[in-house]
Amino acid sequence: MKIKFLGHAAFLIESGNGVRIITDPYKPGCFDGGIKYEPITEEADIVTISHEHDDHNCIDIQGKPTFVRGAAKKDIKGIEITGTDVFHDESGGSERGTNTIFKMTIDGMNIVHLGDLGHPLSDEDVKAIGAVDILFIPVGGYFTIDATVAGETVNKLGPKIVIPMHFKTDKCGFPIAAVDDYIMNKDVKKFDDAIEIRKEDLPDKTIIYLLTPVK
Repeated sequence: MKIKFLGHAAFLIESGNGVRIITDPYKPGCFDGGIKYEPITEEADIVTISHEHDDHNCIDIQGKPTFVRGAAKKDIKGIEITGTDVFHDESGGSERGTNTIFKMTIDGMNIVHLGDLGHPLSDEDVKAIGAVDILFIPVGGYFTIDATVAGETVNKLGPKIVIPMHFKTDKCGFPIAAVDDYIMNKDVKKFDDAIEIRKEDLPDKTIIYLLTPVK
């Protein structure tokens, strides 16, 4: 499986047999220029959208993909996808609405994208999500969980690999934190924009894989 960090919470995930999934694609220039990442030009077969905010719900994606929203279990091109509805805030969604966590089974691995999770996961949430091998987690705070809650979330879910997202960069003008607060004093491997992961190469203990956005 190949993973490319497109920017913000958008990743291109390509399975071993070539199925391409894009997660939470952003609309360039949205929120008065708050998102400065370049347009997404990669093609996709599947697009997951965790919630309907412009930095996560672009539908202008090449390849005539199937768009997946909300809590449901689907099988698309051999990729099993399960959605779990949570909230974008700590007030039961009254501030920023709902958010869907997507779990995908790809090449025998459990891939979980938390979207804009805005609160600590409950025991019921953790049970609903189940086993996790690779976790995409927001760490910037303010609109999502922050570095501290992200750490607690990782401890609850127990993934093998953690990939931070939704943090401050020179192409994100939001008032959120950089990734430094989250990775401080942790086991981190730094990469360029893309990596390739095989099930047999998953680490025995949790490691953070920090990718650099390609856009």
